[in-house]
Amino acid sequence: MLMRDRPLVILAAALSLAATSKPTRLAEPSYLPDATASRVVTVTEAGAAHAGITVLTEAVAIKETGPRATVSRFGEVYAFSPAFVAVHRDEPTEISFWNLQPDDDHDFMLVGPDAQVLMKVLLPALRKTIYVFTFHDEGLFTFYCTMHQPEMSGQSLVLPSQSGSALTLAPPPAAAR
Repeated sequence: MLMRDRPLVILAAALSLAATSKPTRLAEPSYLPDATASRVVTVTEAGAAHAGITVLTEAVAIKETGPRATVSRFGEVYAFSPAFVAVHRDEPTEISFWNLQPDDDHDFMLVGPDAQVLMKVLLPALRKTIYVFTFHDEGLFTFYCTMHQPEMSGQSLVLPSQSGSALTLAPPPAAAR
């Protein structure tokens, strides 16, 4: 498979999962990474973190405030903000999700570079939900709200660890001095 085809495969897998499952609601189970997925990412509801990120749910177009042309053509449109985050491998990062919509639940589904669904949790209306993520593999991970995709999606880029594999610059050669 060509690298340029990979985003389409990941999106197709996520859309297939969403099409075959009902949207997550308060009564439906959420799940954190299982034993297999925990080799890729560990997620806890508490713990010490080296960094912190706040991700908001944002209403781009809603029936109450418009724009009407967008809502009438596409329905309500939501987004994660920011839709791109960068973290470091093996460094715990606290991600706080703020669902700012008073009448809409959202969820957060994390998909690995191989299109494997790693976790799915509910983000209830008008609530802050916090998790500590520790990614153990580098790469580009995609996340979605299964109820409002494909617009409500984003990516997490996992960079090399800052502690063990930091880039070291060598001094310039003697001839360049």
